Amino acid sequence: MTRPGIEGTIGTTGVDGVRMLTVRHDDPRVEGLLAGLSEEYTERYGAEGAANELSRYPITEFAAPHGRVVLAELDGGIVAGGALRPYRPRPGIAPTTAEFKRIWTSSRHRRRGLGRKVMTALEAAARELGYRDVILFTGPNQPEAVALYERIGYRWVDPATIDDLPYSRAIPFVHGL
Repeated sequence: MTRPGIEGTIGTTGVDGVRMLTVRHDDPRVEGLLAGLSEEYTERYGAEGAANELSRYPITEFAAPHGRVVLAELDGGIVAGGALRPYRPRPGIAPTTAEFKRIWTSSRHRRRGLGRKVMTALEAAARELGYRDVILFTGPNQPEAVALYERIGYRWVDPATIDDLPYSRAIPFVHGL
């Protein structure tokens, strides 16, 4: 039986019991991702910083046909996820670069490879949508994210070369698909 909102399954239940799902931005399970992000951002950047980040990119930014949301589900709960959207879309021109956002892993489930699984699923979704490159931004209070991106081959970019940094201390990374 297919649940409403599921666009497709990216993986299968593995030895660790984690299911990787691609869902619509309005799937009710996306609330698990947003709640986890809100808690995480509040802890790292304060309530105002969390509210600013989550409102800067409403979940509708990740809607089909150019966006996707990826969720890691374990025992019926969302334990990790991420989303992608076109980066710097221009009317009438097909976007070639995806921006990954909302990448999160529950603190209770870290050190299990879920971040890498989310990134792999996001990359697969981006390729499927025809993107050739990825850009993402992380914050200075997220050293685990910086380490993950470097480990999996993402290249740090000098922030001074980015015209539209989402915030002044953003740390940009790029990667080819």
